[in-house]
Amino acid sequence: MEIAIYTFCVMYSPGPVNLLAFNAGLRVHPWRLAGYCVGVGTAMFSVFLVLGYLGAAVVRSALLPYFAAAGSAYILYLAYHLFTARTDWHQQTPAPTRMRFHQGYLLQLLNPKGWILVLPVTTVMFPAAGLSGYQIPVCALLISLGAIGAPGSYAVLGRMAGRRIGNGRTSAFVNKAMALVLVAVAVSIVYDFFIAGTHAA
Repeated sequence: MEIAIYTFCVMYSPGPVNLLAFNAGLRVHPWRLAGYCVGVGTAMFSVFLVLGYLGAAVVRSALLPYFAAAGSAYILYLAYHLFTARTDWHQQTPAPTRMRFHQGYLLQLLNPKGWILVLPVTTVMFPAAGLSGYQIPVCALLISLGAIGAPGSYAVLGRMAGRRIGNGRTSAFVNKAMALVLVAVAVSIVYDFFIAGTHAA
């Protein structure tokens, strides 16, 4: 139960994965974002496998800084495209709404906060719950299915909010606000891993 509560609270909190799904949901039906959502869940399962085979200590010391740098760069890349996207409400295929499997997979895989979510699950919660052997990938698969629902729920919320938005100015404001939030997320990742971590050492 503790594992379910912890992963639910973290996965369904606002973050770059969910915010991009919300923004895309403003303009397209959530079903068109199914590939993106499945990509997020698949990346989460991949993280569980990597931590299970390489070990949390190796990932924490050797790999997380690289994921932090790559993830921040990718988030800034997405923020740029979101900020400069066309905001004509009558356009049928605005660029940032076509979120696909590889985008969800890469964003979740390169997001170091996703790895930090999994670390205590694999190192503390699984052993405390007595999970071992085949039980670990089964539980990881269930958690990863829940990860699919997180951006999906934000896309539904975006769809509901999008029905109240009827002009390009409002759409442009939402795009730019979301882009600035993504920039703030990227900056916070850089600060946590490369500035605050250096001072702590």
